[in-house]
Amino acid sequence: MELSSIKDAFDRVSKKQKVSSSKSQEVVDQVGHEIEQALATIQSPHVDHKSVLTDLKVKVDAIGALKQLEGSQKELNASLTKYQKLLEKLLNPDISKAYRNVDFDTHLVNQIIATHFYHQGLLDLGDSIIDEAGEPDSTTLLKYEFLEMHQIIEAMKIRNIQPALNWVSDHREKLVQIGSNLELKIHKLKFVEVLQNGTRADALKYARTYLAPFASLNKDEFQKLMGCLLYAGRLESSPYSELMSPIHWEMTTEELVRHLCTFLGQSYQSALSVAFAAGVEGLPTLLKLANVMAAKKPEWQAMKQLPVSVELGKEFQFHSIFVCPVSRDQGSEENPPMLLPCLHVLCKQSIIKLSKSSTRTFKCPYCPAEATVAHCRQLYF
Repeated sequence: MELSSIKDAFDRVSKKQKVSSSKSQEVVDQVGHEIEQALATIQSPHVDHKSVLTDLKVKVDAIGALKQLEGSQKELNASLTKYQKLLEKLLNPDISKAYRNVDFDTHLVNQIIATHFYHQGLLDLGDSIIDEAGEPDSTTLLKYEFLEMHQIIEAMKIRNIQPALNWVSDHREKLVQIGSNLELKIHKLKFVEVLQNGTRADALKYARTYLAPFASLNKDEFQKLMGCLLYAGRLESSPYSELMSPIHWEMTTEELVRHLCTFLGQSYQSALSVAFAAGVEGLPTLLKLANVMAAKKPEWQAMKQLPVSVELGKEFQFHSIFVCPVSRDQGSEENPPMLLPCLHVLCKQSIIKLSKSSTRTFKCPYCPAEATVAHCRQLYF
């Protein structure tokens, strides 16, 4: 893969740079050592300064500082030149050739951009996009919900759990329905903090007040926290020291944000972030295709479907909607996706058309395997 080649070349350049730097430092240290010795000798009484300097010159010449520095520098420059040529070869600076004229829904694009800024907590920028684009103020509610989310996040950063607990309390029923123990995790963070900075009595009081309601459903976790009471004020030197790691605050905050986004009907990553990341990953394939189709530009612009598949990572694989690769129809309750024995997936109507009857064997359109309608199973995404 091109990125792997670039990374390997960069690693080679980095290694050469470290070797060159080490060699240069070694030469400088040698010359510096000889100069220091010469200075120490000159400061002694009854010493012929001229002979000392002559000896110094002989020793410095013997080191051959300039020759050594030039040698290592030439090797580094050669690696840098090769790396530059590789970048020019693999990274096409003109990405516009992969662009195709597409009719975008301007209103939808403006909403996506504004929502991205709200998602990032940049409310002023989101408002500016809406105002400058002349969009109707339909995102006001979403904006204030994202504002609440970022206020909770900022509070968690300074170890203030109260805003998070207020939100959890308002959504406790939904959290219980999805089997989340987020409220316990938030109280656990505070309990550990009280245990380390307060007294054992303070920690026990906090546990009785806030942790006890979770004890019956989380016995192992509760017993572990009660064991921590033996090490009040010295938790860092106990078997439970890992509970003090900042990673627990980070992980709980991330889980909290995921739940916040889910209950807002938003994804954890904004739609703009996902689209941009997917575009960057798919761009090399699109550029190659654009180069191949350069002589057929009108055909390239008119294509409704790419002639090659663009492979993306698992994080970009979403299956909320299934489109049959044969009929191009979107799956529905009447025409659900069906799994063939060969593990390819088609819509039910396509399978019926291919088989022409419920008992007749048909060939999968994508591999040599054969199947009947009875062998196919409905999929649920």
